[in-house]
Amino acid sequence: MPRFLSSQPDSRLIPLPWSTPLEEWPTDLLVALPRGISRHVVRFIRVGDEVYAAKEVIEHLAVHEYRLLHDLRRLGAHSVEPVAVVSGRLTRDGTQLDPILITRHLSFSLPYRSLFHSGVRQDTVMRLLDALVVLLAQLHLLGFLWGDVSLSNVLFRRDADSFAAWLVDAETGELHDKLTDGQRLHDLTIARTNLFGEFLDLEAGGLLDSSLDPLTLVDTIEARYNELWSELTGVEEFSGGEIHRIEGRVRRLNALGFDVAELEVSTDTSGEQIRIQPKVVDPGHHSRRLLRLTGLDAEENQARRMLNDLDTYRARNNLGWVDEAVVAHQWLTECYEPTVRRIPDELRGKRDNAQFFHEVLDHRWYQSQAFNREVPLWEAADSYIRDFLTALPDEAVTQASMVQVTQQGMTPVNPYDPSKGYVEATDEIPIFDPWEQDAEEIDVAAASVLDINSLRAKARPQE
Repeated sequence: MPRFLSSQPDSRLIPLPWSTPLEEWPTDLLVALPRGISRHVVRFIRVGDEVYAAKEVIEHLAVHEYRLLHDLRRLGAHSVEPVAVVSGRLTRDGTQLDPILITRHLSFSLPYRSLFHSGVRQDTVMRLLDALVVLLAQLHLLGFLWGDVSLSNVLFRRDADSFAAWLVDAETGELHDKLTDGQRLHDLTIARTNLFGEFLDLEAGGLLDSSLDPLTLVDTIEARYNELWSELTGVEEFSGGEIHRIEGRVRRLNALGFDVAELEVSTDTSGEQIRIQPKVVDPGHHSRRLLRLTGLDAEENQARRMLNDLDTYRARNNLGWVDEAVVAHQWLTECYEPTVRRIPDELRGKRDNAQFFHEVLDHRWYQSQAFNREVPLWEAADSYIRDFLTALPDEAVTQASMVQVTQQGMTPVNPYDPSKGYVEATDEIPIFDPWEQDAEEIDVAAASVLDINSLRAKARPQE
């Protein structure tokens, strides 16, 4: 009987065929979902309505990653949720199998291979790169040394008009109290090398838009990381007459989605020069505020947009004197919840609720401009569902979406293991030899002599 290490066990996992190597699991238990390249056997398994990612790996790495993912979740990092480590696996003949690390599949997530496709817009590419840069900076602020930064280890989710990046592989990671500059730069060097290789791989496979240059992409990632890190932790000096710049620095960090838990402010002996430096910067400024006020768990930019709508609701209804928590509850019950309830059940796999609400707000603004009147939220929601949502592809894992995965018309060699690549089409015309056709019609057992030359001579006139 295998052993389960889990803080929140799912009893439905117990009957699964743990005595079978993961690579040989029956396909009725698997879900064909695209993913990155992995040095291990990885499969997506379906248990009821849940989808889990299962990775076969040696025991000390499985336990290390399981515990590290728990620590990252506790610190509020964007990382997948660890579910269990299944060890003590034996085949029927007693052969020992590697343990399996199980994590929960991130709903509404987008694999990187589907995001750099032909025809992708330049601003979309920049938003994807920015999301990866923000994730790396957030993890470094937490003291996490990734050690294997790559697009294969990242999933993306929609975050209003941007993307949010999530870590899905922490096998080589280390958690420290604080990273040195040398550790950060080492991680950045690994990121540059791995990302350049993966962009080249996508380019060679015809999966990277021809307008995107792999070297330019990694140069952009490195430059943007350095700019963001400087904003988050850099020292700023100014004269005593520019004291407003302290508040400006905090506002800039809040706009980036970070809270300044502590700001070191010092002056010279004359008091004419002021020096400031953020000491602790926590990610998730708007997400935490929205969660505190409404209980809604959203990505950072989605939370910022909903908080802006909450502020507009407060002003429109002249509720500036009412406690913020009370107004937030009214906004939740009068605006947000009635809007998301309008989504038909069959369309709920198109967008998560927070992203749907954001897109409805955008649609309402455009409609109000077009109609020269204020469009009610319910009217905008119905119009958006009718004109746009129905045509969007599913981004959630639903029964209808659990089909063979294709990329730009290509068929994967193994739909349950996209890292094995795609079936290559061939333009070669099979060689036709009429002699072989005639030879197949001869009863060899009845023929006393097989005269190859005469057969070729017979076939020559047909050519």
